[in-house]
Amino acid sequence: MDTFEEINVKGYADEYIDPALDLFDEINRLKKEKNAVVLAHYYQEPDIQDIADYIGDSLGLSQQAAKTDADIIVFAGVHFMAETAKILSPQKKVLLPDLKAGCSLADSCPPHLFRKFKEKYPDHLVITYVNCTAELKAMSDIVCTSSNAVQIVESLPKDQKIIFGPDKNLGAYVAKRTGRDLVLWNGACMVHEIFSREKITRLKERHPNAKLIAHPECEDVILKMADYIGSTTGLLKYATKSEDKEFIVATESGIIHQMEKKNPGKLFIPAPPNNQCACNDCPHMKRNTLEKLFLCMKNEMPEVTVPADIIEKAVKPIERMLKISAQLGL
Repeated sequence: MDTFEEINVKGYADEYIDPALDLFDEINRLKKEKNAVVLAHYYQEPDIQDIADYIGDSLGLSQQAAKTDADIIVFAGVHFMAETAKILSPQKKVLLPDLKAGCSLADSCPPHLFRKFKEKYPDHLVITYVNCTAELKAMSDIVCTSSNAVQIVESLPKDQKIIFGPDKNLGAYVAKRTGRDLVLWNGACMVHEIFSREKITRLKERHPNAKLIAHPECEDVILKMADYIGSTTGLLKYATKSEDKEFIVATESGIIHQMEKKNPGKLFIPAPPNNQCACNDCPHMKRNTLEKLFLCMKNEMPEVTVPADIIEKAVKPIERMLKISAQLGL
């Protein structure tokens, strides 16, 4: 019997693709043939976003897929996102174009270590950011997103003790906004931790009218500079509604494709990281390619599976979050 870890690292062999194939046509054909739906996170490459049926944040995509009558969910994102789709649609086959598309944030919180950490605070409620493994969700009381984390915490009694994980930067942002003393797990996203304050400052000098918009997974030194802080979807909505014409975007640069599509005539500049690159790409997200998406659908693998007992435990904190969000009108 495969272990949980073994089940989730099986891949598939490389396969030759005829360069004459129109991959957009082939993927659309496979969607109909296999009754499949393709989900693409905002951080995917433009071609994948353009071929997807739904584009968005991870939880929203999983919820959307659960509402469809598709037999197969193809999640162009990273591993924990596909797990979340499986948790919400256990009866459906869930595919991920590249099983090695992991997540530095999810990896920063190994479940066996978090379990020991949790045992130190037996009277604390556990809130975990949705960007974590299925096993971590199964150890949680409530799951949250970057867009509702503040409201979820504020909905709880002020004397409720809380562990927040795995993202320390999002946790610190929530603690600052709510005034709560949260116990934080020391995890972070490599993409959002590498933005350079000095380079952004110089960029703002060259673009004095540009608004700096940032994801709350960024470090506090970046958030203090920001004109607006919000989830990936929140950043997109802000930029679309704003009358400003220039934006410096402090999150993974893949979102800029949608920003430009929705806002012709506006300028979107990726916030520079503290290295020699011009923008900050997630190497895990970018493992997925149009070619891998095609092969994934053609061969119906690699498949992401989650043990039934983990699904049963992990779905409960997600449902609690959705219930609280509905009560708050979020």
